Amino acid sequence: MTTRSPSASSAPADGLERPGHVLLSKPVWAVLTLLLLAGVVQLTPRLAGLRILSPAPRIASEPPTPAPSRARLGETEIDLATEARADLAQPEIVGPRAASGGPIAREVAEEAPPDSEAAPVPIVDAARSLDRFFTQLQRSERHEPGAITRIVFFGDSVVASDFGTGTLRRVLDARFGDAGHGFVLVANAWPQYFHNDIYRLADRGFRVSRIVGPRAADGLYGLGGVSFTGSSGLRSRIGTAKTGTFGRNVSRFEIAYLSQPGGGILNASVDGNPVRAIDTNGPEKRAEFAEIRVPDGPHELELLTQRGNVRMFGVALERDTPGIVLDAIGVVGARLRTFAEIDEAHFAKALGWRHPNLIVYQFGANESGDGFAYPMPEYHRSMKDFIARASLAAPDAGCLVIGAMDRARKENDRLVTVPVIPLIVEEQRKAAAELGCAFWSAYDAMGGRGSMAKWVRLGLGTADFTHPTSWGADKLGKWIYSALMIRYAEFRARSAASAAK
Repeated sequence: MTTRSPSASSAPADGLERPGHVLLSKPVWAVLTLLLLAGVVQLTPRLAGLRILSPAPRIASEPPTPAPSRARLGETEIDLATEARADLAQPEIVGPRAASGGPIAREVAEEAPPDSEAAPVPIVDAARSLDRFFTQLQRSERHEPGAITRIVFFGDSVVASDFGTGTLRRVLDARFGDAGHGFVLVANAWPQYFHNDIYRLADRGFRVSRIVGPRAADGLYGLGGVSFTGSSGLRSRIGTAKTGTFGRNVSRFEIAYLSQPGGGILNASVDGNPVRAIDTNGPEKRAEFAEIRVPDGPHELELLTQRGNVRMFGVALERDTPGIVLDAIGVVGARLRTFAEIDEAHFAKALGWRHPNLIVYQFGANESGDGFAYPMPEYHRSMKDFIARASLAAPDAGCLVIGAMDRARKENDRLVTVPVIPLIVEEQRKAAAELGCAFWSAYDAMGGRGSMAKWVRLGLGTADFTHPTSWGADKLGKWIYSALMIRYAEFRARSAASAAK
């Protein structure tokens, strides 16, 4: 009898390996090891760059799931000093070959388009909200004593770099008088923050909380949506412009700060001479304002933190002469709804401090970046909530909503309007009508659907297909002025007819 070896007896007659032996074979173990390693890579966030598999792409028409807010509570330190940057200024005269001005501008100009300062579309103001503004504006035009007309202009990155608002301030000042530059932050909360016709310097090292993050737990940000905390020895300098036609004089500096338990000392000097020590220690957290008056003329205010932490918001520059003051309140990355992060009573005090005759709202670029993640009914509601809150804080002010600019994106080598832009503009139009505010559509003024592509080709829009160049910003500022002056002429005609009766 022949004895068969174990290996021979375990082999099937058809020559195939049995299942148990297949699973124990080297090729199978190699495959299983690779799959295990791939699974570890897929499930480990830090190894995302090594992944060979990725989720299936969303269908383009599917609205993305709204991402939770990543803005943490706390502060971040400003690691760059605020410097005087003449190269970032909007030129007083923007010619066809002017260099780009402003931190968000990049000139891509080709041939100069026709230069028209007349607004292509009118302001819609069925409720005559602007009449309250025009009543004070007429007093400024008549140079009545104390007739200062104040505008608070809320917006996002375009306003944060004083694009459009810088031009609007200048043309209003030229006609109605320069009553001061208005409100500015004590330091740059973002690299893009810039104001025309003013001199600003600040040390690095200020700690900031912002409504766009990191956020303050107490919701206290002042008017500008930013809270600055300075330990002992930090300086901020704010003064009149050293060159140019505008912003050369000031009669008073008004400092917005927080009184709080344990607050430090803020030393104020003007033109190198100490004038006041402001004690920010108080029994509770409360917004306060300190005024420093100076002879009307060129001056520089220096603020030096001393003995403990000092929390500040900003400084307003005004003059004791009839004219215009325009506060450009721009927050980089802001949606209109982010201003709801400011404590309501605190916001009311900060806005009431400025005594505005007109409040302007220019948003939409960042909302368009959300796509359809933020439903239009929610956008409509949040917009109405903020405007209503501001109206309660400044009940005598008129209100003007500026519809979003067009924004483009690339599709198959073509620039097309971001689909949500027309919907945002329509919600802005409806909310303004429901609240009795005036409305002006930048989107329609630019040319409507597809206009940003044309603006980029003409050098009016930047290569990000979202922001204007210095040339485009100048045009928008003058269009807003033109649209306002058309309504102002109608107001004066009605006033004259009424007085003649």
